[in-house]
Amino acid sequence: MDILIQVLLLAVGFIMLIKGADWFVDGASGIATKFGISQLVIGLTIVAMGTSAPEAAVSIAAAINGNADITIGNIVGSNILNIFIILGVSALITTLAVARTTMKYETPLMIAITVLLLLLGLDGEIGLIDGLIILAAFAGYMIYLFKIAKDGQEETADSPAKETKIVKSIIFTILGLALIVLGSNVTVDAATKIAEAFGVSQRFIGLTIVALGTSLPELFTSVSAARKGNADIAIGNIVGSNIFNILFVVGISALITPVPFAKNFIFDTAVAIFAAVLLLVCCLKTKSLKRWAGILMLACYAAYFVMIL
Repeated sequence: MDILIQVLLLAVGFIMLIKGADWFVDGASGIATKFGISQLVIGLTIVAMGTSAPEAAVSIAAAINGNADITIGNIVGSNILNIFIILGVSALITTLAVARTTMKYETPLMIAITVLLLLLGLDGEIGLIDGLIILAAFAGYMIYLFKIAKDGQEETADSPAKETKIVKSIIFTILGLALIVLGSNVTVDAATKIAEAFGVSQRFIGLTIVALGTSLPELFTSVSAARKGNADIAIGNIVGSNIFNILFVVGISALITPVPFAKNFIFDTAVAIFAAVLLLVCCLKTKSLKRWAGILMLACYAAYFVMIL
């Protein structure tokens, strides 16, 4: 009977995620249109940070409660899922055009900070000094985002923006994000209890179910954006979320308490680096993420999944 209740909660969680993602994308797009901000900037900032809320909540709360050992698994696992699963599924739905700045700046930055995370973690933990280095990089990233947002506004200042009700867009964005975060919590709790009932190990649950659960906002938001033709939000959401996960979430967690970096995570972080490089390679020639690339990414995750079983 308990399993049946958890399955029903799982279904409710998915419904909340689907509806929340629709509202969130509509609201964020409306805000971008009203203020002449590019879809890419919205994807890299509001959408990326909003959909990273579950990772931030789980990891920072764990650090406060003295359980920082789950932080790296949660973040690295989510970043791998974000590229292989979320962009893979999104590319199956529709070809995703990739902005020039995403290929030239944001994706190489995502690769660089993932390499930085690996290098800082080779001694077995992400300590206070490491956290300060990561947060300094985050400050630099925020300055960069502010600059491209300002440049984007200047470029669109002379073009008439489609009229949209800003209050309605803000309400949709807030309600959508609330549904996404709440839905992800319900889904993770239900999925974890179902897995435990079938005797699945805690390590496997952490690297897959919890990582997938905290990535569900990115999944539903990116798929919804791809379906609505907002490719810049779909790509920007994932790249921005991966950057935010490392620079903000790991950085803040390390300020609270040293974050353990187990030897097993060296392999997982290497896979995260490979996923980011693969994304860049797949987009270089056509400046888009096509269906074949989506299939390749899903195949890569299947191989990774088998290796961690």
